Amino acid sequence: MHGHTYKVEIVVEGYKNNETQCIADFSEVKELLDEVIDMLDHKLLNDVLSYPTSENIAEFIWNELDTRVRRLGVKLYAVKVWEGEGKWVMIEGNEL
Repeated sequence: MHGHTYKVEIVVEGYKNNETQCIADFSEVKELLDEVIDMLDHKLLNDVLSYPTSENIAEFIWNELDTRVRRLGVKLYAVKVWEGEGKWVMIEGNEL
């Protein structure tokens, strides 16, 4: 077995709140992402996903995160998973 250090980027979309002048509070979005990442971090990925490719990891993150961010009044637009420099996969919009 070997390990990887993945990097995850997400994009959310929504409308600017007139009170806060923000679309979403970064700390709240990051907290939700951290909940999902904790499901994968320092785990044997074969125990979480039947076939842990970067594509399947991105899809797992999308599926777990999408409903969570909607509670903040935003929509998940993209999930990008980096497996290394120059090696990444991205899922956008309604591709799933």
